[in-house]
Amino acid sequence: MSTPTPDVYEQGRGMDAHNQVMREIRARKDKTYDPREPTRVWLDEDNTPDGVYNSLTIILNTGGCRWARAGGCTMCGYVAESVDGGTVAHEDLMAQVAVCLDHEQEQADEPAGQIKIYTSGSFLDEREVPAKTRDAIADTFADRDRMVVESLPDFVSADKLTDFTERGLTTDVAVGLETATDRVRHDCVNKYFDFAEFERAAAEATQVGAGVKAYLLMKPLFLSEHEAIDDMIRSIERCAAVEGCHTVSMNPTNVQRYTMVEEVYHGDGYRPPWLWSVAEVLRETATEDVIVVSDPVGHGSDRGPHNCGECDDRVQRAIKDFNLRQDPSVFDQVSCSCKRTWELVCEHERSYSMPLVR
Repeated sequence: MSTPTPDVYEQGRGMDAHNQVMREIRARKDKTYDPREPTRVWLDEDNTPDGVYNSLTIILNTGGCRWARAGGCTMCGYVAESVDGGTVAHEDLMAQVAVCLDHEQEQADEPAGQIKIYTSGSFLDEREVPAKTRDAIADTFADRDRMVVESLPDFVSADKLTDFTERGLTTDVAVGLETATDRVRHDCVNKYFDFAEFERAAAEATQVGAGVKAYLLMKPLFLSEHEAIDDMIRSIERCAAVEGCHTVSMNPTNVQRYTMVEEVYHGDGYRPPWLWSVAEVLRETATEDVIVVSDPVGHGSDRGPHNCGECDDRVQRAIKDFNLRQDPSVFDQVSCSCKRTWELVCEHERSYSMPLVR
């Protein structure tokens, strides 16, 4: 298993320049955060292998992703919201969980059947979430049906997942794979691991009956619209062939603060993906043996996935409908004249002419 330290990540991997730029950008952060308050918490619905579940989604505020501290992914600004100092005490993390439970009690008629816990890093990295805290969180939610935890593949091991599976929780690991193409992951996303490491993590999960959700990034930096669509379709096909991977969550890039994507965006060199591209991928992969979902964050805004502004909400509703029903015919119900513009972009946009349309 790879050793997750900044020195190891940078040695001979050609990431030194990316990481230096990312560290300089992140150094502009000037906010501080309360270690007893979660980053975010919300209630939603999710399509799972066991049907549609009400979900309580929790983003714990930890000391931040270890890889992001070294430099990190070109699109991810979440480390800028992390607590200073690199670590958060067990008592503070559990106080965050208590805040989330209070939110659920206030907003929901009944407890959610599924709990999703993210850290914007790796829940299974014991520098972010100590083993003691992981066990306490598993105990807190032992009466629920399903649990999803987020982790880079380095930290996924069967013994960590048994904290949940041995309590009777149907457990999934959400892995930020971003793409099944190693070159795109390394050069466009600046992520250090290979697809083979994702396959290893999936094998570890299946040992104890846990499943895997692959998180893929729609339109990484430096890819044209058409290249992004093609890469996403290929990535979903490869993920569907990995034992234990039952769900793919396609995340269209949004322009987050303190990121390389933001730098290029402000230089007029990047446009977030079209919502038509998201719909196209969902339509083309609907027959794959895997659940494919997407939740375009910031849809309709200049910094989020968008079309022309007139049809964005309609296409977003169709995407959410597809998430729950997995029926591509929902996209036949939405149309707009801007779809022709999108088609021309897909046909003519090249790496030296991006973006053709903002």
